[in-house]
Amino acid sequence: MNETHDVVVVGAGPVGLMLACELRLAGVDVLVLERLTEMDRTVKAGAVNVPTAQALYRRGLLPELLEQHEATFARFAAFQQSLAATATATASAGAASAGAASTPPAGFKMVPGHFAGIPLNAAALDLDDPAFADAGPAAAAWFVSQQGVESILAQRATDMGVEIRRGVEVTGFYDDGIGVTLNHGDRTVRAGWLVGCDGGRSIVRKTAGFDFPGLDPEITGRQALIEMTGAEHIAPGWHDTPTGIYVYGPVPGRFLTVELDGPPADRTTPVTAAELERSFRTVTGADVRITQVHSATRFTDNTRQATDYRRGRVLLAGDAAHVHSPFGGQGLNLGIGDAVNLGWKLAAVVRGWATTDLLDTYTTERHPIGAWVLDWTRAQVALMRTDPRSRALRAVMGELLSTRDGATEILKKISGVLHRYDLGAAHPLVGAVVPDLELANGTRVGAHFTTGRGVLLDLADSPAIRSLAAGWPDRVEAVTAKSAQPQTISAMLVRPDGIVAWVADSEDTSGLEDALVRWFGPAR
Repeated sequence: MNETHDVVVVGAGPVGLMLACELRLAGVDVLVLERLTEMDRTVKAGAVNVPTAQALYRRGLLPELLEQHEATFARFAAFQQSLAATATATASAGAASAGAASTPPAGFKMVPGHFAGIPLNAAALDLDDPAFADAGPAAAAWFVSQQGVESILAQRATDMGVEIRRGVEVTGFYDDGIGVTLNHGDRTVRAGWLVGCDGGRSIVRKTAGFDFPGLDPEITGRQALIEMTGAEHIAPGWHDTPTGIYVYGPVPGRFLTVELDGPPADRTTPVTAAELERSFRTVTGADVRITQVHSATRFTDNTRQATDYRRGRVLLAGDAAHVHSPFGGQGLNLGIGDAVNLGWKLAAVVRGWATTDLLDTYTTERHPIGAWVLDWTRAQVALMRTDPRSRALRAVMGELLSTRDGATEILKKISGVLHRYDLGAAHPLVGAVVPDLELANGTRVGAHFTTGRGVLLDLADSPAIRSLAAGWPDRVEAVTAKSAQPQTISAMLVRPDGIVAWVADSEDTSGLEDALVRWFGPAR
C-alpha cells in the first residue's frame, strides 16, 4: 500500500464536493471517491437558501450561481408560456363546443416558499424585516437546482486539482486511531481522516457504527420530470386533495405527488411511467397519460439523525448524518452548511495548528440545526395528513400563512437567515453569518473570504487590532476599511465559514486575543 492522502471524502455530490474544495483551499491533500460514474440527474432540490448562496459567494462563485439562477428562471418563463398557450387553446376549444365551456386552470405564479404545500402569501411578506438586511448580492441567487450547485462545485474542484475518482465503491475501512485504511475494488488507500458524504444509505456511517435514531416513514412521495397528456386539466402549483398532495411546476414537466398510505414496498426498483400515472391519477383525479419519463424518484419521510457526527477519525456530513423528507428543500442546504462548517476545522487539525477540540465543535454547532430541520419536515408531514383533525389544523395554518407576520416568519425560517450557533457570547452578531456590508473602499465584506482564511474586519482603523492580527498572518486576513453606511460596531473577527466569532462596539480589544486563539490556534 503506497497511496496516502490527508483526507478521503466518500461521495461526490454537492456536499462532498463542497467539503473537498474547502479542504483543498486550505492546502489539504484530499481524494474524493464516488460510486456513480457521472452526476445523478434525478430531479432533487430546486433552490438554495441564503446561507448556501452566501457560502458560494464568499468563495468567488457568485457569477456561476447567478448564471444557474437565470437559466432556471428561463425554464420557469417557458412553463408560464406553455400554461398560457394551453389555457388559450382550451378556452378556444370550449367556445367552439356546443355549450360545453371548459374553465382552464389559473396560471402558475412563482411563490417565495411553502409550508406543507401551503404557499406563502407573497403580497403579505415584509421584506424590510431586519432579518433580511445585509444579506448582500448572494440573496438574489436562490433559484438554483441541486444539479446546478453540483456542476459549479465539480468544476471548481477540478480547477483546484482535487482528484475525483468515479465508478468506485468503498467496500470497507478500518480506523486504527492514527489513520484510516480504506478498500475500494482491488485498491487500498490510507488517509488521516475519512468523511462520509455518501447519502442517506451511507456505507461510511453503517461501517463505522454511528447511532442513527429517528422515526420510520409513513408517506410515499414521487417526483419526476415527464412529458404527458391531460395536463391541461391539472392546476399548477401546490394543492391538497382528499387523497394527498401534489405540485405541478414551476418548470416544464416537473410533478410531485405525496400519498399518505405508508412507505413504498421497495425503493430500489425503477420508477415506471405506469406507477407515476397511477399516483398522479390518485392524487389529482385527472386522467393523465405519461408519454416519456426523463427523471423519476421515490422518497419518504424517514427522519433520522446521527447522535454524533464524529467517531474517531471518521466524520459524517449531509444526508449521511441526517435524513428527512425533502419538503422545503432543506436537505441540500443543510448539507452544504455541514461542509462549510467542517472544512476549515478539519483542515486546521490536518495542518497542525488546531487540536481535535476544534473538530468537536462541528457536532455541537451543526447538530442543533439538523435537529431543527428534522422537526420542520415532520411538522409538514403532520399537516399533510388527510384525516379531519389534520385538515382542520391545515386550514388554520393556511390562515396564519396568509398574514404578514405568519408569511414573513416562515420565509425567515426557510431562507436560513435565522440560523445561529451558540458561541457563548451575548452580542447578537456572534454566532451569526457576517453581514455583507458595503465598504468605503468599494468592496463588500464577502469578497474578502476567497482565500479561505478568517477575516479580522477593522472598521475603526485601530492600530491595536492590526497589531493583534499580526500574530496569525497565515490564518487571519486583517481588513481595514470604513463602512459605506454608519455602523455601531467597530470591528469583527469572522471565521472562514463566515460566522462572526467576536465583535467590538468600540476600539476596546477585550476578548479578541482569546477568540483568535480559540478559533485559530496559538499565535505563530
